[in-house]
Amino acid sequence: MRGDQADDATLIRAVARGDADALAVLHDRHAGWLHARLTRRCTDPETVREVLQDTFLTVWRSAASHQGDEAGGWLWVIAARRLVDTRRAQARADRIAHEEPADAPSAEERVLAGLEYGDVGTALATISLELRDVLRATVVDGLTTREAAALLGIPEGTVKTRALRARRALRAALGGTV
Repeated sequence: MRGDQADDATLIRAVARGDADALAVLHDRHAGWLHARLTRRCTDPETVREVLQDTFLTVWRSAASHQGDEAGGWLWVIAARRLVDTRRAQARADRIAHEEPADAPSAEERVLAGLEYGDVGTALATISLELRDVLRATVVDGLTTREAAALLGIPEGTVKTRALRARRALRAALGGTV
């Protein structure tokens, strides 16, 4: 019996033994309808070609695991899974491509680092935590008095008083340069 006249189960067993000609016959027999079905689920022709190629690569690698006579259903399950895998990989790649590159620190990050590690950072360490929290909320975070009060759970008047005291303390800690 010639390879192109063999039934699918015989071809798959031959593929499992490493017969590339049997894989070619199997491909010729099933690639057309698999391509048509994949095209109904995916409009990108490049993705469809890639999935079809991956499908037959999987058949080559896992033909020994095939059980039964019906190859069509087995091939479709492989193709459908490869399509899902490819779409997930594309979605991951798209998410990664849209993330901003972290090349250099932004101006805001440089200022904040200076506040934390420079002279101002040293001066901030000398004032009380409650004054420091008010300064961070109003100056660094840019919150209004009302927003800072809500965030810190204190009255607005207290935010204003602490901000004034914090500025005075910083001025004194920095030697009057602020």
